[in-house]
Parts: sequence; C-alpha cells; structure tokens
Amino acid sequence: MADFRVGVTRESFLPFGLEPLDRAGIGWELLAEERAELPPEFVRGFDALFHFSAVVSAATLEGADRLALIARHGVGLDMVDVDACTDRGVAVTITPDGITRPMASAALTLILALTHRLIERDRALHEGRWHEGRFGVIGLGLRGRTLGVIGFGRIGRELVRLIAPCEMRVLVTTPRLSAAAASAHGVEPVDLEHLLREADVVVVACPLKPETHHLLDARRLALLKPSAFLVNVARGAIVDQAALVEALREGRLAGAGLDVFEREPVPVGDELLGLPGVVAAPHALGYTDELFRRCVESACAAIVAVASGRVPEHLANPAVLDSRRFAEKLARLAGP
Repeated sequence: MADFRVGVTRESFLPFGLEPLDRAGIGWELLAEERAELPPEFVRGFDALFHFSAVVSAATLEGADRLALIARHGVGLDMVDVDACTDRGVAVTITPDGITRPMASAALTLILALTHRLIERDRALHEGRWHEGRFGVIGLGLRGRTLGVIGFGRIGRELVRLIAPCEMRVLVTTPRLSAAAASAHGVEPVDLEHLLREADVVVVACPLKPETHHLLDARRLALLKPSAFLVNVARGAIVDQAALVEALREGRLAGAGLDVFEREPVPVGDELLGLPGVVAAPHALGYTDELFRRCVESACAAIVAVASGRVPEHLANPAVLDSRRFAEKLARLAGP
C-alpha cells in the first residue's frame, strides 16, 4: 500500500484525524487548497479521495485516470456527479452507519424544541420576561399526535424507533415500502398530500434529487395545518424556502426546525432566522463525536478495501462494478 495515495479535501472537518489509515500504513495528504469545486489538477495522481463537501464534477475527473474511489464523509451526494464517476470507473461510497443515529437524534431534538416551545421560553428568560416565558406559551404534547416522515431510509426508520415512546401515529411517504415492512415498523404508508394534511409534525428525511427539488412548494406547504411544525434535516432545497418564509410570516405554520437551507451559509439578516417559531442550526446539529468517529471509520474502511483491491461497502454507484475501468484499477491494486 506504500504507493497508494489518498487525497483529503481541505474542508474536511476531522476532529479525530484519520487514524484508521495510519494504522493500515496508508499515507494521506491534504489537497493543495480549499475550493468550492475541485479542479482536475487537485485530483490527478491520487488513488482515493476522502471527501467532505467540495463539488466533484465531470470536469474534476478529467485526466484522473488513477482515481478509483471517492469516499464520502456523509451520505448526501448532491455535490458529486455520481454518473460521471461511474463512467470513469470511480467508485463512490457513503457512510450511512456513521450518520444514522446522530441525524435521527437531531431530528428528534428539533421536534422536541419546537413542540415544547423552547426558543420562545429561552428568549423570554434571557429578556427578563419570566412570567410570560412560564405561562405565555403552551407546548404541544406528542402522545396521540401524528408524525409524518418524508423519506423512510435509515434516518427515517431510526427516528421512528427513537420517538416510539411518545406514542404517536406515524405516516410515511417513501417509494417501495411493502405492507409487511410498514407493519414491522409500525407506520402507515400514504401519499405525500395525505401526509401533509394529517400530520402535526412533518420531518423531511429524503435525499435531494431532481424530483425532490422544491418537493414542498407553496402549494404543498398550504396543505399543512396552521398548528403543524416542519422539520428539515435532509437538504434545504427540498423545501421552497421563500414559500416557507411566507407561510411562517402569515401564521399558516406554527414553526419550523431547520438544520439545512437552500443557500448555505445563510446570509446575515436572512428573514427566515428572525421569524418566531423558527429553531435553526448551521447544517451541524448531528455533528457529534459519535458521528465523526464512525464516519471516519467507515470512509477509511472503504479506502483500505480499495487499496487492497477489494470492493468497498456502502457503494453509492453499484453500477461501477460493471465498469471495465474500475475492474482494471482494482486488479492493479490487488497486485499479483
């Protein structure tokens, strides 16, 4: 593995370093500088890329004939041209085992903060309005209420498991959920419009794809009850942010818990953050020691596998296994 080169994107936040690669005897180095989109000269000469959030486009891969793997620290792939990677024989892996519990916990945190009116009580206390903070706002008990989960992958399923003691009715909208699986998880599969009309709390937990961009637009947001809360821990662009601001401003929605936004970083003075009933975090609410440690371990395990000429786990583009170029790269790395 001495000749196996790993590049690490500069925006990667690594509080625990890359000890799994060190233990495996695999050297790594930071890319030349931080860029919003990686230029091709940054990637050439590497066998694998430990990737956090920089854009990897088809242009990035020009001339990167040696590159065999992009190991994503996380699960979102909206910044990676996965089809271009597959075409060029580059495997892309994600780290679902690292983010599932922390992100489900983040969603639950926002649900509880909203329904217990934490932000209003906190502000009242800090502003010396003790009596108003105690009796001026009333929270929403969850028992017997309806939770709607948009997207029922790992995070959605884990959220349902965590929130089970609250005794909520759970509606989900997701592709290809069998009746047996729905029964096993104690959820009711419904269409999106039905979910929005019925739910007291809606959680967005689906991936951002062309078909989910602005999935919750003005028309669909109008289906929500005025007493309902919206939580988004997926990607900001799944919700039409301008329409969300309008709904909150007009009192057609009780509140929103947001860890993601259409534009990141959020501009200073953005109207959304000043609206009552909004609890927000800078796309970091799931960032715990557990998340970083397990994501690093998972991404590094993928790198070690490819460095040994083996197919890694958690492939985001399984079609790459049919690629002659990828097979040749693995054969080269496996050695005689």
